[in-house]
Amino acid sequence: MADSATTGPGTSGTDRAAAADGCIQVAGLTMAFGDTVVQRDLEFEITRGEVFVIMGGSGCGKSTLLRHMIGLIEPAAGDVLFDGESFWAEGDADSRQRISERFGVLFQSGALFSSMTLAENVALPLQRYAALGPRETRELVELKLALVGLRGFEDYLPAEISGGMRKRAGLARAIARDPDLLFLDEPSAGLDPLTARRLDELILELRDSLRATVVVVTHELDSIFTIADDSIFLDGESRTMIAQGAPRDLAQRAEQAKVREFLRRGGSRRPAPADAAG
Repeated sequence: MADSATTGPGTSGTDRAAAADGCIQVAGLTMAFGDTVVQRDLEFEITRGEVFVIMGGSGCGKSTLLRHMIGLIEPAAGDVLFDGESFWAEGDADSRQRISERFGVLFQSGALFSSMTLAENVALPLQRYAALGPRETRELVELKLALVGLRGFEDYLPAEISGGMRKRAGLARAIARDPDLLFLDEPSAGLDPLTARRLDELILELRDSLRATVVVVTHELDSIFTIADDSIFLDGESRTMIAQGAPRDLAQRAEQAKVREFLRRGGSRRPAPADAAG
């Protein structure tokens, strides 16, 4: 059974506290590829307006869980519910599409189209889902890039900017439509310590300005302790979730020694390796 702890001190603000309730529920979720089970029987709830971190060692299934939550992979069993609405068990293609339109997603690589400028990349979700004219779209794109510190880089190609700037451009695209659910896959992986710290600060600023619920996959301890209100720990050995709670509480009181050791090993802002399975 997973450990439990209270949410951390990062959750603050009258508006978010008043709105706090179950926003996302993962119910009995099992992830498998053929006969190979990645994680089984996952049960947790994410509170509206918090930063929720999915953590664990490399290969335990963190990114795979995120892909299940955003509808890219169908679970072997179980469901994900958004404000009580089933995504997999009862949802059809139309309802899944409607729910997913609430999402903003930053993939680990940034996933920018290399032949398109930053402005063109950020404009893509607006052109697909919003009935805006060219001038309105350009103004909104410039605003989103400015929010992530990329004012003046609208007409640059991804190859012409640094890795950290590409991550921020990907984040600008993720927030283009002011999503209330923001999913970030290893946002600080491969970044230098200063850039990673600034990205953590930006995530918290966006959480507050958008009043969004943010789900982050990471094994970067500095980020975990900086941004997480709540978290779960996925164990690659037992292939299930073995702890949930505020990271600082889990570091002191988690029943599982491997959780305490993971959280006490010391953050160093080392570049994180690619995490194919999670």
